[in-house]
Parts: sequence; C-alpha cells; structure tokens
Amino acid sequence: MSKRTPTEPWKPTSQQIAAARGKRVPDCIAMDLHILLVGINPSLYSAAVGHHFARPGNRFWPTLHLAGFTPRLLSPFEDQQLVEYGYGITNIVPGATARADELTDDELKRGARNLTRKVRRFRPRCVAFVGITAYRAAFDRPRATMGEQAEQLASAPIWLLPNPSGLNAHYQLADFARHFAELRQAVCDD
Repeated sequence: MSKRTPTEPWKPTSQQIAAARGKRVPDCIAMDLHILLVGINPSLYSAAVGHHFARPGNRFWPTLHLAGFTPRLLSPFEDQQLVEYGYGITNIVPGATARADELTDDELKRGARNLTRKVRRFRPRCVAFVGITAYRAAFDRPRATMGEQAEQLASAPIWLLPNPSGLNAHYQLADFARHFAELRQAVCDD
C-alpha cells in the first residue's frame, strides 16, 4: 500500500472518524490576508482527514467557488491553496466534535480570546465567521445578525455568514454564494 500525500483525497473509516474527537486541523493562515474565514470547530470527519470543511455534503468549497473566492472548485484536500488567493481558515474552537452544539459556552469564549490574539498577530483585512450561533455565544453578542458587524476584532471588520454545513437546511447553495460574494466584493473590490 502506498503512502498518501497530505493533499490526496481519501475517505476515513468509521473508526478513524470516531478517533478524531478533540483532534485539530492545521490553520490555513498567513500574514495580511484579505479575509480570514472562521469556522466553529472541525467536524470529526475533517479532523480525521486533516482538512477544513471536508465532510461530504458540506457546501463550503462550492460556495467559495461560486462566490468568486477561487477560480475553480477546490477540494478540501487543497485547503492550503486558499492562502494563495488571499484567504485563510481557522476555527473558534480548535478541537473536533461530532456536532457544534457539543461545545460549551466556556470553550467558545476561550476560543474567542485565542482567536483575538491570532487576528492581532496575522492582521487579516476582515474576519468572517461561518456560523452565527457560535459567534453570538463566543463573543456575547446574542442579537448579532448576518452581514457586517459594528464591532471589530483586533482592528479587523467582522462579517457573519451562514454555516454551509449540510445540516443547515435554511439556505440553498445560491443563498450561501450570495452572502459570501457580498463579503468578498465589500472587502476585495474596494
């Protein structure tokens, strides 16, 4: 059996997925990005394969392409290439869980403090949260709504976007693409 490269697609076994609880997925980050996209935390599937938004059915990668972030549809196994286009990915909470609702408010608040330090260090032009509910809990903003926020995070404007998880039935792919394109146009087309 040949050894896989880090960007080679593969499907984890159910045992590998179960064993991924608490594991981290490496950030896709660099200095002075246009937009740092912030997920809630990695899914077990993403942690098992070591790449962001990797669970089949997640609409993140098709959304980025349709919204003009990438010139072609990237695979989750190409997540580090996103940095070449001026975008990055991190999470509020680094450890994987089966569902985001397993996270405690304390974990989210601790993650918010760590994220603030990361944003200060890497200085993205904008921080976009992919998932409004976790943002509300992590930053104690219970009334936050979709779109640009009045607050900033370490001098970076904040945007809230819908979570493209397959579990989010409130939005279709075109809806996600519209929200993400609005962000990209506001930040990158000025």
